[in-house]
Amino acid sequence: MNETTVPQQAMVPDSSAGRRFDAVLAELFPDYSRSKLAAWIKSGDALLDGRQVRPRDPVRGGETVTLNAALEVQTHSEPEDIALDVLYEDEHVIVINKPAGLVVHPGAGNPAGTLVNALLHRDPSLSLLPRAGIVHRLDKDTSGVMVVARTLPAHTALVTQLSSREVHRQYLAVVVGALVSGGTANAPIDRHPRDRIRMAVREDGRDAVTHFRLRERFRAHTLLECRLETGRTHQIRVHMAHLKHPIIGDPLYGGPLKLPKGATEELIAGLRGFKRQALHAETLEFAHPVTGEPVRCSAPMPADMQQLVQVLHDDSRIAAEKAR
Repeated sequence: MNETTVPQQAMVPDSSAGRRFDAVLAELFPDYSRSKLAAWIKSGDALLDGRQVRPRDPVRGGETVTLNAALEVQTHSEPEDIALDVLYEDEHVIVINKPAGLVVHPGAGNPAGTLVNALLHRDPSLSLLPRAGIVHRLDKDTSGVMVVARTLPAHTALVTQLSSREVHRQYLAVVVGALVSGGTANAPIDRHPRDRIRMAVREDGRDAVTHFRLRERFRAHTLLECRLETGRTHQIRVHMAHLKHPIIGDPLYGGPLKLPKGATEELIAGLRGFKRQALHAETLEFAHPVTGEPVRCSAPMPADMQQLVQVLHDDSRIAAEKAR
């Protein structure tokens, strides 16, 4: 079994005097499970002032706890030399701009060539973290910003921020229909009752909230700026389809292609040729897991979406000129 030992120390606060060692240990090292900490106490890898003690032994306060944490390999995928567009990096986190078409996690249909394989090549120590440090995901054909933790404390802090809805996630989406205003989609989402690949709005689903506003309005389509308040699977895609404004090119929720009346040949070709959901994670902002300082990273709209937006813009201009 592959593992590495990471010695760590902490001071028992005076306020913990009289409490059980195992309970205090769990508070001092919240990144580890209680069962793992209990095993380290038993094996002598968790020491109190250099001595092996029992889990129930009381602490006095002021002692030094030494934890020789043996971290086992969590991710067994093979490293692969896959280029990454890194937006920000330090010893605690990596922020990348994921291209459309790159699968995040290896699976039955994608055992290799994924973001996990690329990350393990860049930093082999990520194999010691759950999911190689990935704390949130983007669908294969969604492009844009993702943050990856490089240490267990950073992983825990980022997961906490995400679950507490403290991470700002802003997307761009090109949808069917010329919306006249922004709004909020507040509709619970869960697995589709019959199609297990799809998600659906369901009364018994998990709460899901998406805020959206107009970035640019075209003749029969709209470029939206979407902000996630929650982070359910396929959330923006499901919400926009639920509002009858599906994302262009979405193979699961987009429905049949709809061409506006009098569409130019360029528009028809542009819509028919766009083979993925027109969704891009534009901006991600979070508190740095160690310093607490805000980290804000943005990725420009990819070339294929830029071309799509340009075609829609040109179509709207030509239609307006004909109407004069």
